[in-house]
Amino acid sequence: MSLTELTKEIINGRRLTRDDDLSFFETADLTELAAGANEIRQALCGNSVDLCTIINGRAGKCSENCKFCAQSSFHHTSCETYGMLDTDVVLADCRAREAAGVHAYSIVTAGRTVEGEDLEKLIHTYEELRKNSKLRLCASHGLLAPEAFFRLKDAGVTMYHANIETSRRNFPNICTTHTYDDKIREIKLAQNAGLSVCSGGIIGMGETFADRLDMAVSLSELGIVSIPINALIPVSGTPFAELPPLTEDEIIRTVAMFRYLNPDAYIRMAAGRSYFKDGGRRLFEAGVNATITGDMLTTVGNNTRQDQQMLTDMGFEI
Repeated sequence: MSLTELTKEIINGRRLTRDDDLSFFETADLTELAAGANEIRQALCGNSVDLCTIINGRAGKCSENCKFCAQSSFHHTSCETYGMLDTDVVLADCRAREAAGVHAYSIVTAGRTVEGEDLEKLIHTYEELRKNSKLRLCASHGLLAPEAFFRLKDAGVTMYHANIETSRRNFPNICTTHTYDDKIREIKLAQNAGLSVCSGGIIGMGETFADRLDMAVSLSELGIVSIPINALIPVSGTPFAELPPLTEDEIIRTVAMFRYLNPDAYIRMAAGRSYFKDGGRRLFEAGVNATITGDMLTTVGNNTRQDQQMLTDMGFEI
């Protein structure tokens, strides 16, 4: 079957599964693959694009040993360290981001979990954000207790972020202080509490293309509605500091494949757009329809105004 025929079948309702032979994604003509992914995006998702932004609500001294992360206490980096931000600091930042035109706002915290006084402070902050902002509220707080998800939802959070990072096979090469199954359990707990889930991962960590395929299929099986794809930006002091950067073509092939396997989801480009000279325009011509804009956690992202101008020029609706 040709890519053109497959594209039409997916638009008409076919969904690829783990039982299909997916190896063609690695060798298919890239121009044709990207064009097909963009056609699927336009047919099933339209021309609207979703812009979200994040704030690092608690930084550094993380107990987990994720090899890519500047905030892990296992690594020696120049990462800033501080405790849970006060509500007024987060609220002021949220208002500024809302004025800039983003659609969603997320607090992200370093550490395995959030509990006790930090959880109470966080719940209060979300309640204030709900009262004082019209943005969609997202949360990213690690491996929470089941009841914490219900509390977040009651406080105004509608989406929870929990990356699976990579394939099940490759996960132990990335982190050993928690497991792939820990991640899956948290995703299901969030969904059981009535939260949508944002989950994706990082490419360029030494994984195979088959690992990327497995991650994309796993996210489809989990019913994930928002899939952030990060291209690794090596950080000095981490075990992945010397890994070679991915090429533009490698990233394009990956995001296009994710669109074919998750045709209805937001494919959200996160870290790594700095590898593209034009701010990532090619990404939005290969199936991407969402992005994190503004500063990332430990790297700098694209300016929101620049993103809005680029996407408007491309015909997207902000």
